[in-house]
Amino acid sequence: MCAFDGPPLPALIWLAQIITGRHTGTRPHYQRTVSTAFEGFASTRLGQFFGPAADEHPGLSGFSLLSHGREAFIVRLALADLAERSLDMQYYMWDGDTTGRIVVDHVMKAADRGVRVRLLVDDPFYKSSDFIKACLDAHPNVEIRLFNPFTNRRWSILDFIFDFGRVNRRMHNKLMVADNAAAIVGGRNIGDIYYGVNTIANYRDLDVLAVGPVVRDLSGVFDQFWNSPSTVPIAAIVDRAYGAADLDDILGRLREEIAAADYPYPIDQDLDELVAQSAELCDNLVWAHGQIVADDPETVTRGKESDDVIKFIRERVAGLKEELLVETPYFVLPAGAQATVKALRERNVRVRVLTNSLASNDMLPAHSGYAKTRRRLLENGMELYELRPDTDAFRPGWSLRSGRSPAALHTKAMAFDREAVFIGSFNLDPRSAVINTEAGLYIESRELAEKLIFYMQSGVVPDNSYRVLLDPNGEIAWETVRDGKSVRYHDEPNTGFRRRFAANLWKLLPIDSQL
Repeated sequence: MCAFDGPPLPALIWLAQIITGRHTGTRPHYQRTVSTAFEGFASTRLGQFFGPAADEHPGLSGFSLLSHGREAFIVRLALADLAERSLDMQYYMWDGDTTGRIVVDHVMKAADRGVRVRLLVDDPFYKSSDFIKACLDAHPNVEIRLFNPFTNRRWSILDFIFDFGRVNRRMHNKLMVADNAAAIVGGRNIGDIYYGVNTIANYRDLDVLAVGPVVRDLSGVFDQFWNSPSTVPIAAIVDRAYGAADLDDILGRLREEIAAADYPYPIDQDLDELVAQSAELCDNLVWAHGQIVADDPETVTRGKESDDVIKFIRERVAGLKEELLVETPYFVLPAGAQATVKALRERNVRVRVLTNSLASNDMLPAHSGYAKTRRRLLENGMELYELRPDTDAFRPGWSLRSGRSPAALHTKAMAFDREAVFIGSFNLDPRSAVINTEAGLYIESRELAEKLIFYMQSGVVPDNSYRVLLDPNGEIAWETVRDGKSVRYHDEPNTGFRRRFAANLWKLLPIDSQL
């Protein structure tokens, strides 16, 4: 099973809006035990490993970009395998494919060692796996909660129709914290497509490994979501109690499937090898001031907009002096933001954006919303690039299993004036801005900014992207390089009539606020 990280069911959402007028319903209250992050992080293996470097940089946190799928996957396994006291994981999507199974296996092995595991996942895509989550939750050291779950587990369309105002609000965050000593924040969920092992398509994506004081702040955000009234224990949702026999059965099946999969990345490294790899990561950390910027989960309960992240970004953009560089898979700017682009250019601030092309975008409605703004953005002075799905540049970070699968953009990152970065779950679209909850790391560091800009530059070179511009006749054109020669298109490149026709139909629907 593989689901995509975009606006959920736009047509159904649009229909529900019209039928219900955004009705906000109620959900039964469930008992939940309040718990908080593990405080004795300094005594753990991870705490002791990263502690000396943190002591050498008082007040600062350490950061490392995880740009390759293999690296991002192995570091996650390393955190799970090295954890001694706690694992906190918060994800919008957790696919039931081989990658998803392997991560579950390592997390459950950590629980067997006595590690407390708290897993918080968003709900809509995985109702069919309630019994699997309930089996895993039967482990005495594991608790699984769902964020803002559907009340009707069998006919979820009824919740969309009669409780749209609530179920439309999703938790888009992605976070993993081990022993309150090391964390991963970024764009990747858990699933093959995020780590370069999918045979059909793979994402260009980005995470940040963080250690030091900012990890405690990340844990604070996790606790806020974990203890929110919008979370429900899986045990309160399923129709029967699950026990040790259920757990043993599901783990047995899980490990049989993993053994038969022939996964392309190492999954059974010993602790000495993990420590050696961690030492290399530690040496490459950039020490800087960083802060977590996150939406408040209580906005879902109160029916208010989740706008803390977008407010922060607006304030940071307002103070720009030279340059804003952006990568975002879904790019739908309202009129006010489009005007901001013009105002920045009038102040000689460069604005460059890489987003998905129609050929690489997995969400036609999101692309259609963006396409309606494209001309004005170009007229307002934006440098606009769209990812080519046929690029070979990102395959070195993918497995051989990926073959020549097409690429799609999933990175969510910004570089401000080459002196600070923001990396997290936030897309530049209305859904991320005010509907879903989001989180990301804002880091003030010229060194890390240069590393991010180097990564971003690989996305906009002519072999990997289309430069979108207005030709001398004022028509939108796409320029790229093929076989060393410059090529110009006047229709959405690398797409057929049917896909362009479908994208144009989506433009007719009044759903921009939901994209």
